[in-house]
Amino acid sequence: MGQIIVNGILMGFIYSLVAIGLTLTWGTMGIPNFAHGDFLMLSMYLAFWAFELIGIDPLLMLPICILAIFILGVLTYKGIISRVIDGASLTALLATFGLGMFLKNLAQFLWTPNYRYINDALVSGKIIKLGNIVLGVPQIVAAVGSILLVVVIVYFMENTRTGKAIQATALNRNTALLMGINTSKIFAITFGITGACVGAAGALMSSFFPIYPTLGSLFSTLSLVIVALGGLGSIKGALYGGLIIGLTEAIGGYFLGTQFKYLLVFLIYLIVIQVRPKGLFGW
Repeated sequence: MGQIIVNGILMGFIYSLVAIGLTLTWGTMGIPNFAHGDFLMLSMYLAFWAFELIGIDPLLMLPICILAIFILGVLTYKGIISRVIDGASLTALLATFGLGMFLKNLAQFLWTPNYRYINDALVSGKIIKLGNIVLGVPQIVAAVGSILLVVVIVYFMENTRTGKAIQATALNRNTALLMGINTSKIFAITFGITGACVGAAGALMSSFFPIYPTLGSLFSTLSLVIVALGGLGSIKGALYGGLIIGLTEAIGGYFLGTQFKYLLVFLIYLIVIQVRPKGLFGW
């Protein structure tokens, strides 16, 4: 049982990093980005092809993946979201859904639906034994990297002018405008940070997680659940929500089988929102 709990916690920290990006855009702009998981998928493919074609290890690709998907996030806002953000909320939601479908099908067209793996990375295949518990080094590195990046994001949000401007815009866009905050620029930066989060997660996960075109659907769904569970716009909520989902997934897979593990995940979610409709840390 200890092995299951440790595995769930390690994966939970990665889920938290992915969900934090989504909670920022959803909380700030009121738009759930349905292409969120597909940004993660692109980051993983970027790390994979860099390793296959040039021999750059996924860990060394971490800053490049962060920058690349940050730029993709900014371009997504500039090219798509900014044109529909003041329209009906359903329009923006469908725009991100359409973008996600486009990215999935583009990846499938370019790289086929086959699963791909990075087997010879610096940390691939390495383990650490603590008594009866076996820890995969790739998972440990990914979890520790996720924790460090979450700390950086929290520091950025709490101690920089841009971070405080994002929080002000999330609270009230019109008031933020009156205070001289360029909300359009803030939205672009927020979408960029969303991309940076999943860009980092993709690079960290690529050394142990299968890479395929439709994996974005799974992570988009789990991120939406984590954000709703933890509370819209709450970084703390995304952190704890990710850990809850990671543990629930691991325990559900052990007792119910891997094909039914998400049954327990969504059951936990439904129970929580009945008690706390705005999530555990929603406001």
